[in-house]
Amino acid sequence: MDRKAWPLDIRPSDLLLVAAVIVVIELNVVVGGGAGAAPLDALSYTLGAVIALPLLVHRRWPRAVLLITLGLMLLFYIVHRRNISPAPLMVVPVYDTALAGYLAWAIAVPAAILVAGLFAVGLTAGGMQPVDLAAEFLPAFAIFTLAVALGEVVRSRRALAAETARRLALAGEEQRSEAARVVAEERLRIARELHDTVAHSMATITVQAGSALHVLSPVQDGEVREALLTIRETSKSALGEMRAVLGQLREGAGGPGAVPASPPAPGLGLDRLPELRAAVAAAGSPVRVSVEGEPGPLAPAVDHAAYRILQESLTNVLRHAVSGTEAEVGLRYAPDSVTITVANDGCVSGGEPGTGNGLRGMRERAAAAGGELEAGPRPDGGFLVTAKLPREQAALPGRREHPDSPRTEAPA
Repeated sequence: MDRKAWPLDIRPSDLLLVAAVIVVIELNVVVGGGAGAAPLDALSYTLGAVIALPLLVHRRWPRAVLLITLGLMLLFYIVHRRNISPAPLMVVPVYDTALAGYLAWAIAVPAAILVAGLFAVGLTAGGMQPVDLAAEFLPAFAIFTLAVALGEVVRSRRALAAETARRLALAGEEQRSEAARVVAEERLRIARELHDTVAHSMATITVQAGSALHVLSPVQDGEVREALLTIRETSKSALGEMRAVLGQLREGAGGPGAVPASPPAPGLGLDRLPELRAAVAAAGSPVRVSVEGEPGPLAPAVDHAAYRILQESLTNVLRHAVSGTEAEVGLRYAPDSVTITVANDGCVSGGEPGTGNGLRGMRERAAAAGGELEAGPRPDGGFLVTAKLPREQAALPGRREHPDSPRTEAPA
């Protein structure tokens, strides 16, 4: 049970503690005679039990309970005196007070009650020797000393543990900050390198393709002109996307005035498949696209991942398959997922199929979108990439899904 659920923070262990203290006090009442002591009667037992009741709330108000027990002890001596030791009643409040950090109170209050008791017993005992008087109070003095020392040691250890935890937390924060700084610097370095190498090269390709178109006569080879136009448009598109990626790298690098990395640029989704298909076809590989189901909306991250997977798969067809090999792209929409397949009948050249960085990147994109991707050679030759991604969004209102109605377009 939660400690806050106990009224006044009184727990079962406190009830047992008070019962044990009452038993010890009552034993002291029975044997606590001496000169000037009141007769042992029902009042003696009653007062011995009542003065222990404040210990029930010793956890919540340790210093107040210490002062209250001091007052009750003095009242017991004045109203119905029996020569009992103050240690059984006050040792717990003394320990709690030292534990709470009130060390001066934990020392002064038991010292005051011991000194007062020493004088009271000395005055009533008559010819009692000082050594015998000191020996009578020595056990109580030793108990109070141990209670103060134990409370201070426990408090110091708890404070040390709390300080250690705080320092560890600060060290963890500093470590995370340092790691974030290193990551930010690496992002900036990558952004600079991409800008100075790839982006510069793409810009050069765009300019050179445009220059070639200007010097090429309109009546010259149409295939050459078409190829140059494709090179120029593709490089311009790639340069725009590269600049967007560089912006995301710099925005996510942190530093003064930095903003969180933005999501992928709008338009980088499956709606650009016709453009991608035309570019691949112009490069020499016709693309056949088949769609099953109703193409409903996808989450932006899923749409972007799907486009990049298609882009990399078709690029691999151009790079590794036999020239002129047809690529078959399949999109199968289900209520909660979209499955993408890219297949070709050409031969994969160079290296072990399915182990390149491009395939690794496609798997990572699929996993980041909450899906999965498989890629490898087909039994009858060629290569097959299959990616299944979640849609993460319901279909638009008013549309019905038709998962069993395939639509096929002619190859480009």
